[in-house]
Amino acid sequence: MLSYIKLFFIFLYTIILSLLALISELIDRSFKTYFFLTKIFSNGILLIAGVRLEVSGYESFDKDSTYVFVSNHSSQFDIPALQSAVPQKFSIVYKKELGKIPLFGWQMRLGPYIMIDRKNIEDALKSIERAKKMMSDKKFSVLLFAEGTRSKTGEVQPFKRGAFYLASRVGFPIVPVSVTGTEKILPKGRLKIKSGTIKIHFDKPIPTENINTRKEELELMEKVRDIVIQNIKKGS
Repeated sequence: MLSYIKLFFIFLYTIILSLLALISELIDRSFKTYFFLTKIFSNGILLIAGVRLEVSGYESFDKDSTYVFVSNHSSQFDIPALQSAVPQKFSIVYKKELGKIPLFGWQMRLGPYIMIDRKNIEDALKSIERAKKMMSDKKFSVLLFAEGTRSKTGEVQPFKRGAFYLASRVGFPIVPVSVTGTEKILPKGRLKIKSGTIKIHFDKPIPTENINTRKEELELMEKVRDIVIQNIKKGS
């Protein structure tokens, strides 16, 4: 019963914050208000769910610089956890289907996030150009879930090359991010929320400006995945 009460308040809270975010985007195209609201949203979601964050690795990177944050993905709670933990203003690369959700999807489409159609190569390439422009002009970082979808077991799935193709094209360093605990709080395919602790670890940035070939992208992909897995094992 408690889990369903949490879900109800999270649903209601999401509607309210999505509406406020939508209004803020129409008024403030610098997105300062929007990013302020994302912090309120994420911290509120974690509070309602009874979730505590443990974050490590802030000393590994410059909080004022621009990065491509590459994280594993096993739960819907990864997003509010990372929105709360990442100190930079950042854009999320999200799949086209999410943009159709009333209010929540609308504010994503109007906001500083990057929608990608994974079935359309031409559209995906345009998304990369949008990400590059946003990072260069606005100095927003980008968050990518390299597995492409949530893991059902919590184990890190094979990474998709697309995230590393983008990273090599924008030329900003990659920060490997390891998230543990979210799969226990809200596993994929379930609606039961459990209280608990989410651990997030940021590793050292990896340069990407000299990544030019497919082989180098794949090597970078495996390197980042290995780092993410190693830090998950340490945090478990």
